[in-house]
Amino acid sequence: MQVENLTNDQLAELLVTDRYDEELRRRALALRRKIYGNKVFVRGLIEFTNYCKNNCYYCGLRCENKNLQRYRLTADEILQCADEGYALGFRTFVLQGGEDVYFTDEVLVPLVTELHHRHPDVAITLSVGERSRESYARLRQAGAERYLLRHETANPDHYARLHPVAQTLSNRKRCLQDLKELGYAVGSGFMVGSPFQTPMNLVEDIHFLQELQPAMIGIGPFLSHRDTPFWNEPNGDLQLTLRLIALLRIFFPHALIPATTALATLAENGRELGMAYGANVLMPNLTPAVVRKQYLLYDNKVTGGVEDAQSLEQLKERMAIDGWDIVVDRGDVQ
Repeated sequence: MQVENLTNDQLAELLVTDRYDEELRRRALALRRKIYGNKVFVRGLIEFTNYCKNNCYYCGLRCENKNLQRYRLTADEILQCADEGYALGFRTFVLQGGEDVYFTDEVLVPLVTELHHRHPDVAITLSVGERSRESYARLRQAGAERYLLRHETANPDHYARLHPVAQTLSNRKRCLQDLKELGYAVGSGFMVGSPFQTPMNLVEDIHFLQELQPAMIGIGPFLSHRDTPFWNEPNGDLQLTLRLIALLRIFFPHALIPATTALATLAENGRELGMAYGANVLMPNLTPAVVRKQYLLYDNKVTGGVEDAQSLEQLKERMAIDGWDIVVDRGDVQ
């Protein structure tokens, strides 16, 4: 089946049936192995702040959540996490946080500069939300090479149902375009099974990514959080998420696609399933254990075991069972 030639309606129909899942999985896996072999790239994740000025209706970090114990790592603590990760072999770090007003350019640019100075052979990835083009330019000049910013949904009406009025899809798209023009390797993506989502919304997501042509695509199932307006909404579907990973591999053969923590939270073997459907990236956590459980985008988030960067050898052994070879280099797009 040539999914590239399907109409929008046919693609939407494909998303709601498991009839072709094995065919999609085999094709996605063949493409992934043709380009990347059996390599699985790992990134050292540092979740350095759970403060956020935004109030997204689906996110546990939303500013109106008064039940969350907030934390903010110092520059020295962040650099210590990176130093530890470097010693473990990581050559890509992802600095991820809520949109914390404390981390202005005056704070973040020197941090990125120092991290780049200490480890010039490391790919620095930022995931700190919507900022001005000027801010992105300063961070790029400081040494950041990659930026992760999921668009979440490409339909403006759907976006408006997931976010307060102050947050707009048009600004999110502006940020992604700025990042590409400034020379970042850009990552985007969307939630699977978010409230009010339709199959055609997912088709729109695929088309938006075709326009954007990101280097990295991160998707994961929607998972509810008890302290959000969507606390009682059902979680996203595991099989639909896997089906979409396979489709994304087919549409974007060279993309870096992670098996996300959300996938591992929904299913104990979620990482392995993600790999089987075409994913090729994992993101073990370097965040200090004392605060890691406070970075709760959703309930029951997996924070220990092989999610722990210090358990890298255990992760290697676990992936090797299915024939995957964990590598800790920069993991650039092929």
